[in-house]
Amino acid sequence: MFLVLLTTVVLFVFEIFPVDKVAFFIIVLLILLGLVTPEEGVSGFSNSATIAVLALMILAIAMEENGVINWLTSGMGKVKSLPLFVMAPVFMVVAAGISAFISTTAVVLVFIKMVNQLSEKYNISQSKLLLPISFAGILGGSCTLMGTSTNLIVNSVSKDLGVEKLGFFEFSVLGLIFLGISIVYLTLTLGWLPWGDKQNLNKDYKIENYITSVRITANSKLVGRKIHDSFLHDNPDVSLLRLTRNNEVHNSPGRYITIKADDELLLMCDLENLSRISKSENMSIIHETDHAEEEIIDKNTKNKEGKNKLEVDEHIFVELLMLPGAALLGKTLGNLRRFMIQDAIPIAIKKRKTLVNLNERMVHSSTDKLKLKAGDRLLVEISKEKSYVLDAIENVVVLQQLDKIDKISKRKKYFSFFVLLLVIAMAASGLLTIMVSALTGICLLLVTKNLNLNTIYKKVNWQIFFLLAGMIPLGLAMHNTGTDMWISEKLLGFLDGQPNYIIIGTIFFVTMVLSGVVSNNATAIIMTPIAISVAYGMNLDYKPFILAVMFAANFSFFTPVGYQTNSLIYGIGNYRFQHFLYIGGGLSIILWIVATFLLTKML
Repeated sequence: MFLVLLTTVVLFVFEIFPVDKVAFFIIVLLILLGLVTPEEGVSGFSNSATIAVLALMILAIAMEENGVINWLTSGMGKVKSLPLFVMAPVFMVVAAGISAFISTTAVVLVFIKMVNQLSEKYNISQSKLLLPISFAGILGGSCTLMGTSTNLIVNSVSKDLGVEKLGFFEFSVLGLIFLGISIVYLTLTLGWLPWGDKQNLNKDYKIENYITSVRITANSKLVGRKIHDSFLHDNPDVSLLRLTRNNEVHNSPGRYITIKADDELLLMCDLENLSRISKSENMSIIHETDHAEEEIIDKNTKNKEGKNKLEVDEHIFVELLMLPGAALLGKTLGNLRRFMIQDAIPIAIKKRKTLVNLNERMVHSSTDKLKLKAGDRLLVEISKEKSYVLDAIENVVVLQQLDKIDKISKRKKYFSFFVLLLVIAMAASGLLTIMVSALTGICLLLVTKNLNLNTIYKKVNWQIFFLLAGMIPLGLAMHNTGTDMWISEKLLGFLDGQPNYIIIGTIFFVTMVLSGVVSNNATAIIMTPIAISVAYGMNLDYKPFILAVMFAANFSFFTPVGYQTNSLIYGIGNYRFQHFLYIGGGLSIILWIVATFLLTKML
C-alpha cells in the first residue's frame, strides 16, 4: 500500500502522466494487487461525492454559458478608477462570494478575462490582481459545503467511515474569518507582487524575431516551382504560414501550389535563416514597422491600374489558454500547424511553469516535440471576422477576448440564476442533498432548454471527475489494508501526551504540505481516514479533525500547483515561484496558526 502511495505522489509531483491517466492506473493497480475488490475499484464512479462534483461543474457551465457569472461581475469595471489597495479587496470579496456557490475555477476564469481586458484598456496591472483573486476564490469556496470539490470529498469519506455529515453552512463562520484575515494580508502584501508590463503579444512571444513577410521577385528561383519542391516544405527552420496572391489569402497553403512572382509569403523563421535564404532565393523582405500590438496585416493595396483599393482582411493575434480536457492537448506545434481548423494559424506555444521546470519555454519550431498541456498558452493568428470560432474550441479560454454583442437573453440569465438560488436553498435547508438538488437544477435547465447537453459534453472538466473516481478507491484500499490505522498509531505515539493544539496543528500542517505537491482532492482522500483514526485514538471529537483536513487541503498557497486556479494564473500573471513561496507561504502559515487556535477551541 505504501508503494502504491509513493508511486501516486511521484506521478502527481513530476506530472509524468495527466491526472486522469494516473487515476486509471491507480484503479487497475489496486484491483490487480488485491487491495480492493473489483466492485470497490470502480465504486468511485458511482460515489455520491463524485456525482455531486460533476453536477456542480455542469451547473457552473450553465451559469457561465447563460451569462450569470458575467452578470454578477458586470459592475467590476466601474472600480477601474479606484486606488489599487481598494480595488484589490473589492475584487477579492466578489470573487470569494461567488465562489462559495459556483465552481472556483469557473469564477476565476471569468476574472482572468476581465482583468486582462482592464489591463488592455486602462493599463491596470494583472500581476497585482490575479494572485489575490485566485486565493480569494479558493477561500470563498471553503466557506460552504458545495464551494469546492474538496469539501464534498472530505464530507463523503467521513460519512462512509460512520462520522456524522457536515451541514451546508456549518463551518461558514470559520471560513469567513479565514477569508477576512486573508483579504487584509493580501492587500498589505500587494507591494511585493510584480507590477507586470502591459500585455504585448509581440513582446511576450518575440514575434518580430520570427514572423516575417517576404515577396517573391520576378527573378526568384522559386517562381514556377511547387511548394513541396522548395525549401518551404519539410524545413525544420522555416514554416510557411500564409500565402497572399492578388489580395486572396491562403492560410496553410497546400504543398502542390505553384509559386508565382509577386506572391507574398508569411514565414515563421528566425532572422539569421531568413537573411541567408532571401539572398539565395532572390526574395524581398517586406519591412513593416507599423504593426499594431495584435495585428499582423492591416493595409490597403492597389490593383494593377492603381485606381481601386482592395482591403486585405485584418488579421489579429489571439492568445488561448489551455484548460484540462482541452481538445488541443497533447498536440505539438507541428501537429497544430498541419491540422489546426477554423482558419487559425498557430504561431507559438508558451509553456506554463511547473515545479519540475520553473522556466517558461517558448516554442516556435514545428519540429519541437513538446506537447500542449493544461496551463500552456497558444498564440494563433486569425482573421478578425472569424475570431468568434475560437470560442467553440473545447476547454480553451480566449484571453484576448474581442468585444462582442451579448446575445444571451435576459430570460435565460434570470431563470438560470433562479435555478442556482433554488439549488442552494434546497441543499442549505437539508430538504435535498447537494447531489440531488444539483441534479434537480440541471433537470430544470434541460427541460426549459436553458442547457445544451452537447455543450456539457465538451466543456465539463472530465479530468477532475476521473481523478475523484480513481482516488476514492485509494482511500478504501488504505482502510482495507489497515494503512490508515498504522499511520494513525505512529502519529498517536508521536502525539501522545501533547496538548490538543499540537495534535490539531500537526494534522493541519501535514495535510497542507502534502496538498502543496499533490492534488488537494487526493490529499483529502488520503488524510481524512488518518485524521478520524487519530481522533478516535485520542478519544476526541471528530469534527475539528475533519475540518482541519478540509481547510488545510484548500490552503496550500505556497506553491502554484496546490490548486488548479493557481496553476492557471502562474504564467499569465508573470509570477515567479518565490511569489507563491513567500506571499502564499506566509498566508498559509498565518491560517495554520489561526485555524489551530480556533479548531482547538472546538474540542
